[in-house]
Amino acid sequence: MHKFFGSNQYLADGHLGLIASRNRPAKLWRTENNNNNTCKKTMTAKSDKDILANSMYEDDPNGNSAPAATDDQESAQPDELKVTSCAVATSSPGAATITSTSPRWGPQNKGAQELASLYSPGKRAQEIICVYTCIGLMIINLALIVRHLRLERISVAFLSALCGIITADFASGLVHWAADTWGSVDLPMIGKNFLRPFREHHLDPTSITRHDFIETNGDNFMVGIPILGYLAHYFYIRTPSEIQQHFGWIAYVFLCSIFVAMTNQIHKWSHTYWGLPRWVLLLQSCHIILPRKHHRIHHVAPHETYFCITTGWLNWPLERIRFWSTFEIIIEHFTGLKPRDDDLKWAKKLT
Repeated sequence: MHKFFGSNQYLADGHLGLIASRNRPAKLWRTENNNNNTCKKTMTAKSDKDILANSMYEDDPNGNSAPAATDDQESAQPDELKVTSCAVATSSPGAATITSTSPRWGPQNKGAQELASLYSPGKRAQEIICVYTCIGLMIINLALIVRHLRLERISVAFLSALCGIITADFASGLVHWAADTWGSVDLPMIGKNFLRPFREHHLDPTSITRHDFIETNGDNFMVGIPILGYLAHYFYIRTPSEIQQHFGWIAYVFLCSIFVAMTNQIHKWSHTYWGLPRWVLLLQSCHIILPRKHHRIHHVAPHETYFCITTGWLNWPLERIRFWSTFEIIIEHFTGLKPRDDDLKWAKKLT
């Protein structure tokens, strides 16, 4: 598992294999040496350059979906965009070293195309209903909070709101980790409706930038509906004095639900490199919301770390205590399920 030390480098304790397909640069995946036909490497500290070579290109993310480069184009590319990979032959224990500049991701990926085709009209209808319902509840609750806001309660409200944001960041990591690591697109109900976008996103990371507001935020807004609905009901059944007494709790629930609802929009901004409003860029540069460079660490295959995508504040401390990897070991021990098994299956589909 990876141990992160700041945003510049991380260490890998075990062995990681480099698996290359014909039309994609190498991806870092755990490998099991069952027949001595597996190419293994012991990973050392990884720098920003290593992360760049194994994740979406920060300066040109859409280059991931470009056609394979010609020899002339390859020679003109900077060194950091050229990836050396280890090719594994099942018929021979030997491994050859090859150099490839072909895209590993993008709309041309066979798996990404298949997953995108599973987005159904019924799913779209669910997202539309959830987005408009949640926005209506946001407006109602905001109006009620402003109505009951008192100057002497601002400091309490601020601290409670901060705790709500941290809770939302952890919740985003928990859901992201669970959906990335476990389950299958073939599962009834939740597979195509809720796990599919996670698989598609790893194969085509910039696809989220081509989704409209409804498709981007439908599922997260659905999560906010019961929370905001309960909060509006709380305002209705409580007296003004009771509301003042519990105003800190109200601020906590409201900001938590808002950031939960907006998590995937913030995630989308972390993959958007052109046309962002200045205020979004300011929030990213101040790390108030998820920064682009910070999130790129998650997109180093096999996508096993930095799962929190609301603010990303909790990623480093959770990685230091090996929070996610510990739960993976426990779950695998008791169930026999392999982490990210379905994710790897889709990643093996050729472009």
